[in-house]
Amino acid sequence: MFKKVLIANRGEIAVRIIRACRELGIETVAVYSEVDRQALHVRYADEAYLLGPAPSRDSYLRADKILEIAKKSGVDAIHPGYGFLAEREDFSAACEENGIAFIGPKPSAIAAMGDKAEARATVIKAGVPVVPGTEDVGNMTNDDLINIAPKIGFPLLIKATAGGGGKGMREVRSIEEMPALLESARREAESAFGDGNVYLEKLVEGARHIEIQILADMHGNVIHLGERECSLQRRHQKLLEEAPSAALSEKLRARMGAVAVRAAQAVNYVNAGTIEFLLDKNENFYFLEMNTRLQVEHPVTEMVTGIDIVKEQIRIARGRTMSYKQEDVKFNGHAIECRINAEDPYNGFMPSTGRITHSLLPTGPGVRVDTGVYPGFEITPFYDPMIAKLIVWGETRAQAILRMRRALEEYRIVGVRTNIPFHQTMMDSHRFMAGQYDTRFVEERFSMEEAEEHRKNFEEVAALFAALVAHQATELSAQFVQRNERDTSNWKWVGRWERMHR
Repeated sequence: MFKKVLIANRGEIAVRIIRACRELGIETVAVYSEVDRQALHVRYADEAYLLGPAPSRDSYLRADKILEIAKKSGVDAIHPGYGFLAEREDFSAACEENGIAFIGPKPSAIAAMGDKAEARATVIKAGVPVVPGTEDVGNMTNDDLINIAPKIGFPLLIKATAGGGGKGMREVRSIEEMPALLESARREAESAFGDGNVYLEKLVEGARHIEIQILADMHGNVIHLGERECSLQRRHQKLLEEAPSAALSEKLRARMGAVAVRAAQAVNYVNAGTIEFLLDKNENFYFLEMNTRLQVEHPVTEMVTGIDIVKEQIRIARGRTMSYKQEDVKFNGHAIECRINAEDPYNGFMPSTGRITHSLLPTGPGVRVDTGVYPGFEITPFYDPMIAKLIVWGETRAQAILRMRRALEEYRIVGVRTNIPFHQTMMDSHRFMAGQYDTRFVEERFSMEEAEEHRKNFEEVAALFAALVAHQATELSAQFVQRNERDTSNWKWVGRWERMHR
């Protein structure tokens, strides 16, 4: 096992990796920018080194500086987390060249799957279904893309060939708006990834965003850990994830898992990765992209499988065989993750900056909070606005929703505005409760104002969910209390339950 690992990241994911290393008896090295001097990951690590000024390009994107610190501190490996340098093949290669293990895939796999256009070409050869779009690999001019667009058909998406997270992505509905949107997408992609190349992809309307978690070791073993539903998005940024998906049958899950494994094998993939699909209304699914890194939403998979993905990443990078075979992977219950961001849901989700003066985290059975902030921490405009990930587990989806409602009510953050009210309203949404939503739901069929006007009706639906959970609990304890001997109805019981938990 490694003796010392450098975490080339910040925030909650840096804290998450440090905790995994600590449980494995591995020393940790943190890096930080000038505005992150007092960050939680800096406090938790065994050693910490300054990278540079606040902007990412001067700090967390400084591969040369990070490698310099890695050699100075004598680490065995570097974990990139997600974002920043996580999907840079040159950084992975530089680690290898300096005799430092990269806790992630090989440079060749990052290159093949990190470039979205090349990824499409690679998986097509492996027989993986893809969304119609640009087939050529390499640089394409705006004129090339404008000429190809009518052949693909509108509406379509302009997508950055490098990176992810919705950066460098634009929706196009007519040829007239393409020039301006192409320029806008290229600028954003260049700023975010240092690569302004883009490609085109058909927009599948009414689709759901389903991703499959992959683990692969150096000995040719590849498994999947089931799916995550990631359809609740705004401007292609995920807001909430859950596992399993309400849209997948066991048969469809097995099919998508097998295709995901095949896609990973096509590039001899090693370590943790995610194959993302679009699922249409007729249960046809299409390869979207592969994220060659740990995902933000990995905790929901951990909650339903009991597998610590970060520890497996470290084990694989050390050259060990995975701890699990496909037949060992079992799915238990339901998990939901809400991304708690410093933004105002009543004002177009505008970012909110400032100092957190007070914070009270929810606790209790089935509740997990991954965070990198604390009272007194300053939320700055330099990085992603995510404060924490709130994850809950329940025996059923209904129980998970009720538990998330309770956890959101308990969560208190003072000093900045957050999107907690959005998540509370979503938990009360008829369509969310029924699992009837797609990638356009938040932007086209959801309104904070309208939702709050109808919260009285939503409370009735929530009470129904509570009644169902109560009924299941009654069935399990039937040897103690028979149903015909109950002293009151389910609805009265739910009323009492609601009053107790306000």
